[in-house]
Formats: sequence, structure tokens, C-alpha cells
Amino acid sequence: MKQTPRTRKINEAVREALAHIIQSEVSDPRLDLVTVTSVEVSSDLSLANVYVITHGDQDRYDAMLEGLESAKGRIRSLLGQRVPLRLTPELRFHVDPSIDEGMRITEALKDVPPTMRGTDDEDSDG
Repeated sequence: MKQTPRTRKINEAVREALAHIIQSEVSDPRLDLVTVTSVEVSSDLSLANVYVITHGDQDRYDAMLEGLESAKGRIRSLLGQRVPLRLTPELRFHVDPSIDEGMRITEALKDVPPTMRGTDDEDSDG
């Protein structure tokens, strides 16, 4: 979806509201330490893809998604009270892969042998 100032504003408002709702208004231990990293609301406001992360392994991610699915109705209702939109979008929760990918890249770069690393010293001799 093309980002416009309006859609960015809506996405950020929904992200902030969802983060607060999940942290303070839903009492499910599976949702402890959940972070809402981004939200993409469709142009007709009928659907919101919500990207979340947590700390832990795959079992922890699975439990988090189960908790979010279980509380989806309450979260959506509270969202409708907090963010004044024509429609309250249907929520679809996804694990945000960007954080884990960044960590994998960082770890992979730590293992690059010194002989493979480019240095500026070789370029400055010429």
C-alpha cells in the first residue's frame, strides 16, 4: 500500500493505541513483553496488519500469537474507543521478522574472517 501522510498518521495512531491496550488493558501472561513494531491499515480501513515481537524462542512466539488471537475481540473493541475511525479495522497479528533478520545479519558479520574484510588502507596507497 502506498504511504501517504494520512496513512502514516493512521498507522502510527493505531500502533500506539494497540501497544498501550496490549500492555495495560489485557491481562494475559502470554502477552507480557510484547512489542507492537508496526501497523499497516488498509486504504479502506477494514483491515490492519499488526506486526509484533517478543523475547524468547519459537514456543514463546506461538504462545504470544495464541494470546493475541484469544484477546482479539477485546483489543479491537478498545481500539475502536481510542482511535476515532469510520470503521474499526479487523486485526491480523504477524510476527515481525525484521528484528530477527537484523540479529542474524549482525551475528553473521561478526564471523567474517579478517582477510575478507575490506580496508581503506589498500585503497589509499594508489
